[in-house]
Amino acid sequence: MTKKTTKTKKTPGTTRTLGTTRTTRTVEYPADGLTMIGHLALPAGADRRPAVLLGPEGTGLSDVERRRADALAELGYVALAFDLHGGRYLGDPEEMLARCMPLLADPDRMRGIGHAALDVLRAEPRTDPDRIAAIGYGTGGAIALELGRDGVDLRAIGTVNATITGRPGEAARIRCPVWAGVGSEDPIMSPAQRAAFTAEMQAAGIDWRLSVYGGALHAFHHPTVDHTVRPGVGYHPLHAQRAWRDVVDLLAECLPVTTD
Repeated sequence: MTKKTTKTKKTPGTTRTLGTTRTTRTVEYPADGLTMIGHLALPAGADRRPAVLLGPEGTGLSDVERRRADALAELGYVALAFDLHGGRYLGDPEEMLARCMPLLADPDRMRGIGHAALDVLRAEPRTDPDRIAAIGYGTGGAIALELGRDGVDLRAIGTVNATITGRPGEAARIRCPVWAGVGSEDPIMSPAQRAAFTAEMQAAGIDWRLSVYGGALHAFHHPTVDHTVRPGVGYHPLHAQRAWRDVVDLLAECLPVTTD
């Protein structure tokens, strides 16, 4: 078996915001036959902290997710925004679909990508390995859910645009609360798909919640991009702020930050 290796960029950046200090660095690690390039954000201090695994939309890791990881670090979490495509951002919708559709149809591949990133997060000395949550958007949210269905010990799972059902019966292995957010006008996460997802959660006895944001499309949380997007995709600034508050509230409830 080939031993996994993780490379850390040697020149971390330090940013001061609102009286806090966060440190960020790039981490490289193998997954899905690629060299993934994640973004790790650390809060001020030297103590162990609860941690958040943060997954991106199907287009891949971008500055949007990096800023979210930084914001979580400012709240006191160790945060790793993980990669999907070996350091690439797939702005061409057809290229993105060619990569993501087979991935979404293969729970084991999704779990492999999630576990590889989770291993990196757990190996970080600042991480409390017993207090980790997974938050994901689109494909990244599907990966967060598959980690739960694989029985990973998480404190919370939060998803946006990822009401995706799994293999029959495996949701019963989820060991934490699940929150999902979706736009009411999202043609990709349809009402029928939302209903199937909530039925799966309910049948498994999960502590679950679904927030439907009225008038919002798919990827409503993601600021407008300068490349072609699929029909039914669109930014909704107000609901984007609300969804972020819902994510933060989920973490505050299930994974509170405590300091000595």
